Amino acid sequence: SINVILQGVLAKDFSQAVNQGDEVVACGFAVEKSPTLHIDKLHPCNLQLSGDAACVFVRNVCILSPKPTYIRLDELKAGTVVCVYGVVVFFKPPFRSRGTDFCSSLKITDQSNQKIRCNVFCEKLEDHPKIFQIGDIIRMHRVKTQLFNDSIMLVNTFGFSAVTFNGVVGGPVEPRTSSRSFNFDQEDVRTVEKLRSWAAGEAILPPVPTIPLSAIQPKAYFDLTCQLLAKAPVDTTRTLLRVWDGTRCPHKLLKVMVKPDVMEGPSSFSAEKETLIADILVYDNHVEFARQLKPGDFLRIYNLRALPGSSKGPGLTSSQAEEVDHLAFHLHGGTAYGRGIRVLPENSPDVQELKRVTGAFAKDKEPNDSMLLEIWSTPPQSPPGMKRYPPSSALDLRCCHDVQQVALSELKQCQPGHFHHVRARLKSYEPRRLHQALKLYCRKCSTMQDVPDDELLTGIFSEASRTSAPCSPPPWALSGQAAVPLASSRRTLSIHLSTHLVCQCKPKELLFVMGSTLEETMQLTTGYQNVVPVRAPGGHMTLLELTAPYLFRGRRRYYGSELIISRRRCFCSAALGVQPLQFVLLMKLQLLDATDTLDVFLWRDAVSLELNPL
Repeated sequence: SINVILQGVLAKDFSQAVNQGDEVVACGFAVEKSPTLHIDKLHPCNLQLSGDAACVFVRNVCILSPKPTYIRLDELKAGTVVCVYGVVVFFKPPFRSRGTDFCSSLKITDQSNQKIRCNVFCEKLEDHPKIFQIGDIIRMHRVKTQLFNDSIMLVNTFGFSAVTFNGVVGGPVEPRTSSRSFNFDQEDVRTVEKLRSWAAGEAILPPVPTIPLSAIQPKAYFDLTCQLLAKAPVDTTRTLLRVWDGTRCPHKLLKVMVKPDVMEGPSSFSAEKETLIADILVYDNHVEFARQLKPGDFLRIYNLRALPGSSKGPGLTSSQAEEVDHLAFHLHGGTAYGRGIRVLPENSPDVQELKRVTGAFAKDKEPNDSMLLEIWSTPPQSPPGMKRYPPSSALDLRCCHDVQQVALSELKQCQPGHFHHVRARLKSYEPRRLHQALKLYCRKCSTMQDVPDDELLTGIFSEASRTSAPCSPPPWALSGQAAVPLASSRRTLSIHLSTHLVCQCKPKELLFVMGSTLEETMQLTTGYQNVVPVRAPGGHMTLLELTAPYLFRGRRRYYGSELIISRRRCFCSAALGVQPLQFVLLMKLQLLDATDTLDVFLWRDAVSLELNPL
């Protein structure tokens, strides 16, 4: 066997055209010494194909390639290389071996009721079989049989590949593999379905693959399917994972405290969501894998333990007394009983169900239209000179009927800048939910953007809190530092800078807040009139990024765009260096008559949410 190396466009075209078993003719290559001879034990030379002179011809001769013959597990003999199908009855997620490779350990069976152990060693995690639960079906090509303690076991060898399937009867037969190309036909589908039916009759599949947080009992070991929201290192041997599955544990849970600046992901969530979040402490060899996880990943954690709170409970904090009953979730070190963590793919049925459950929670917490109609009908607080509308929930606007009515097809031919009267049927409209029609508009540059939701703002405030540092106040502020107590704050100390704005108009007292979460900032607005969130990169106080509000007044939030310099009027927005954004309502309608269709945009200032300049 010899290695053939293709480069550039030739490699791309070849990878898209070739399949295993095809006949390949190469020309225009250069012969070079193989740098991997001591590793793969192949030919001492390899063939390099690059440049205009190199060419590869591919002919599909799969019909000449014999289809793999699959051996029943009770017919295996030591010292052979075989292809097998099996049902997984035990497995360990990939773990670091004593060498440089990761190891997967599993045990499979088939209709022969013979149970065979298999070890897979691969350098990359993505090359390991994608097994997520007992009962999965696995197909392995080119595994070597070995005799170990008078029993046959399987070990991967050169050319090894594996494809896995969900073992649930009636589910789609969707292969899970990292291989770019593999053969899979109707005969393979029938084999998978036969193994599924047989395994169901043998009760191999666990009755409950995973247990939700709502069903956890103290002292239990269980598997959990969840979404990672945030993570943080606790020390060299422990990592904190903050997860949820959309259900609420009936027991009081341990909350592990870490510094906000080490948290990857939001450092805090809404009070309601916090009741659904579980803190999991990951130990020893699992810490390395946990470092690679990203907030938002969907996980399955195997052999997790629920420990009742005690004086020896790791992670116990001073804010939680020993006598308070609580559960602490621990993923202990080692790989006993399949202990470990796996990232589930987005198309997994378990992930789809998890998204449905967590999505229902998010949907329930969305602002509903009746709430926003009530807010929008609040009498406006506009500065002198601004037009005020009557505080009615609907405005009766009538057109002048002396304007001639035109068809939609005629309207499309008219010159812009004129008024027209049409009569048409409403075909569709968007957004479907009224609160989504609220937008932010910049009068200066005529741009429009969505109002950021609290999830996005929570992440921005969390990131800003990591850069908090002692700073000097801006030149236009008379400053004085003060610690403002927060009743629900997790931290024992927050830095807050209280200043008075110096300008030509009436001075307004401002409270500059640094290092606080969104929830803590909102708490401050109940006791202080004007709250400005800031950060201090390089020791100089500045506003947060422009996606976040630059000012809080009660429940109202002021948003801005680019920096401005204003000398004519001395508003706080100008002194703070932002261009204020205006709340507007925007809807898109599609009208229909006998002649044509027309898209119409309804745009109206949200006067009742107009923010009063200070």
